[in-house]
Amino acid sequence: MGNFRYTVEVFAPPERIWAVFVDVERWPEWTPTVTRAQRLEGGPLAVGSQTKIWQPKLTPVIWRVTVLDETAGVFTWTTSKPGIQVTATHKMETNDGGARVTLSLDYSGLVGALMAWQLKDLNWDYLTMEAAGLKQRCEQ
Repeated sequence: MGNFRYTVEVFAPPERIWAVFVDVERWPEWTPTVTRAQRLEGGPLAVGSQTKIWQPKLTPVIWRVTVLDETAGVFTWTTSKPGIQVTATHKMETNDGGARVTLSLDYSGLVGALMAWQLKDLNWDYLTMEAAGLKQRCEQ
């Protein structure tokens, strides 16, 4: 159990959803799962960009963008420590009323499965809170 996925329907223009996805420093405004987010370089978010994220019950970590494709509606970033890598993907599939958004976390590495198991309840809580916050923020 190293993979977590949560999907929500967001009834907002896809451009609005994308703008909220990539404005990572403002995430603390709409999700209680992020208390602070600090970009480590200027300019627009891009592949290679790094952001330090503070979350309740977790140590602060630096996430590095690995995929950023507005046309495909995908934003992925990773963080790692010895023996573990976590990949978070934000996927948007447009439809007539807005978009179906899937948020996912994938754990890998020597201790990835163990860490995913230890944090499974927190992961589910955070994914559902982030999805609800994203939906509310985008549908305002």
